[in-house]
Amino acid sequence: MRRREFITLMGGAVATWPLAARAQQSERLRRVAILMPYPKGDPDVAARVRAFREELAKLGWSEGANVEFDERWTADDMGHVRAEAASLVASNPDAILAAGGRVIPIFMQLTRSIPIVVPGSGDPLGVGWVTSLARPGGNVTGFSLFEVSILGKTLALLKQMAPGITRVAIGHEVPAGLVLRADKVIE
Repeated sequence: MRRREFITLMGGAVATWPLAARAQQSERLRRVAILMPYPKGDPDVAARVRAFREELAKLGWSEGANVEFDERWTADDMGHVRAEAASLVASNPDAILAAGGRVIPIFMQLTRSIPIVVPGSGDPLGVGWVTSLARPGGNVTGFSLFEVSILGKTLALLKQMAPGITRVAIGHEVPAGLVLRADKVIE
């Protein structure tokens, strides 16, 4: 390679360094805080968190490369939940994944700017986490397990399927292994 070509090549490389630096800055490590108000050994919840991480990896978010997880497990100790929530908010993550109807209001009190992702809730509108389902406003987002306005239709369908039913109970969670039937609950 001749001297002139070498200088031209180096000059071109030096000129592109700022562009490469900007491109690398946009690929900064994103931080996701995860707070689960369950015991760390809970296999069902651990499987859900693992599935969340795996789905992010499928979308190109690999741990250590462009995303970092700060995972906390608190059992059902609300003092511990509050302390861990405050610690997570203080660490200023890019997003928070939180489960549990008692956990979301704590995060809502602690931050109005960090997105709080709720993997599934019963009635986020009814409990005041969002202002509407179409335009939630604020920093809480996620998935609703059902829309309350269709509850009447759901009950009508249930009555058609089991005409002899006289009472219906709707619970937040059904323990694993239980099958609900119109006439009784069986294991």
